[in-house]
Amino acid sequence: MAVPVKSNIMWIGKTDWELRKFHGDEYSTHRGSTYNSYLIREEKTVLIDTVWKPFAQEFVTNLRKIIPLEKIDYVIANHAESDHSGALPDLMKHIPEKPIYCSQNGIKSLKGHYHQDWNFIPIKTGQRLSIGPGKDLIFIEAPMLHWPDSMMEYLTGDHVLFSNDAFGQHYATEYLFNDLVNQDELFSEAIKYYANILTPFSKLVKSKIDEFVQLNLPLDIICTSHGVIWRNNPMQIVQKYLDWSQQYKENQITLIYDTMWNGTRVMAENIAKGIQATDSKVNIKIFNSAKTDKNDLVTEVFRSNMIGIGSPTVNKGILTSVAALLEELRGLGFKDKKAFAFGTYGWNSESVKIISENLKNAGFSVVTDGLKLQWMPNDDESTEKAIEFGKGLKEYF
Repeated sequence: MAVPVKSNIMWIGKTDWELRKFHGDEYSTHRGSTYNSYLIREEKTVLIDTVWKPFAQEFVTNLRKIIPLEKIDYVIANHAESDHSGALPDLMKHIPEKPIYCSQNGIKSLKGHYHQDWNFIPIKTGQRLSIGPGKDLIFIEAPMLHWPDSMMEYLTGDHVLFSNDAFGQHYATEYLFNDLVNQDELFSEAIKYYANILTPFSKLVKSKIDEFVQLNLPLDIICTSHGVIWRNNPMQIVQKYLDWSQQYKENQITLIYDTMWNGTRVMAENIAKGIQATDSKVNIKIFNSAKTDKNDLVTEVFRSNMIGIGSPTVNKGILTSVAALLEELRGLGFKDKKAFAFGTYGWNSESVKIISENLKNAGFSVVTDGLKLQWMPNDDESTEKAIEFGKGLKEYF
C-alpha cells in the first residue's frame, strides 16, 4: 500500500501488526510496529530505506506496481540494521548498478550484513543531492542515534526531515499520521522508545537537535522509520526529545522487587505507605520484576526521580529477574537518579549489599544503606520499620 505524504513523497513501508518482540527478544512491542520506507518522485526518483527481511519480497513486488524498478535513480540507506535494510538484497538484484547513498560507517555495516559490493556513495553532513528544481536532499550524519552509521535527510522545498530512528515509536496503526492516532498511545510508545533505546545517547540527541535548529530550516513534516509520521506540529516531538535528553524525571518513585514467599512484596508495600505518609503528591508505583515486562519497567525508571530495588537473598545472591534488570539499567546509563535497596533474608543478608553495589555501578546515587528484614516481615515490628524507612526517604526527594 502506498500512502501520500506530501507533494511527490509517498510512504511505501510495511505495517507489522503481529510483532511482539524486537531486537531479538530484547524489546517488547505490545502494539506492533511499522517499517517505514519512502519514495520521492521528482525529476529524479529516490527510495529511502526498505523494510525488514521477512517482508522483502512483498516490498519489492509492491514497489514494482508503483514504479518500474529501473526508474529508481538513487537508493538511500539511512541505517544498516535489518529492519531498515532487509529488502536491499532482493531489490538490488534488479537494479545492481544504482547508487546507494549512506554514511561511511553504513558502507561497512551493509557490507558486513549482506556481503555485497554494491555501488556505495559515502556522504558527509551538509552534502546535497539535487533531485529536481528547488528540491535538494541535505544529508545529516547522526552517529549513535542509535548506531554509528545512522543518518538523516532534509528535503528542501517540501521542508521534510527523514529522521531514521529518531522520533519514532514501535506502533502499528492504519492511520500513519500523528494527528489521527490516539495521543495517549502515541506518547506512551514514544517515551518507551526513547527510554529503552536512546537514553545512552542523550547528550548526542541534544547536540544533534541543536545542530539542526541552528540550520534555521523550516520543518513541516518528520518522516520516521517506525510508527507515525509527524505532520501536525512536528516540533512537539522534537521538544519532547529535548526534555527527555536532559536527565528527565517526574515526581515519581518506583519500587521494583522480586520475591519468593511474598516477604519482599510486603516490604515494598509498607515502604510505599511510609513515602505516601510524608508526601501525598508523589506518584508511587510498585512492580514485581518477574511479572512485569522489562521494557515497561525501564520506562518507569526513566520517569522516576528515585527508585527502590528489592530482592530476598538467594544462594548468597539475588533473584534473577532483579539481576537482569540491574544489568539492563547499567547499560542504559541513567543520570541524576536516586536509588535504594531493600530485601528479606533468612540465613544471610547479602541481597541489599549486592543491589546497592549494582545500583552504584549503574550510575544511580544510592541514598541509604538500604533496608533488610529477616524472615516474613509482616509482624508489627517489621511493618513499622519498613514504614519508617519509607518516611525517612523524604529528605532525598
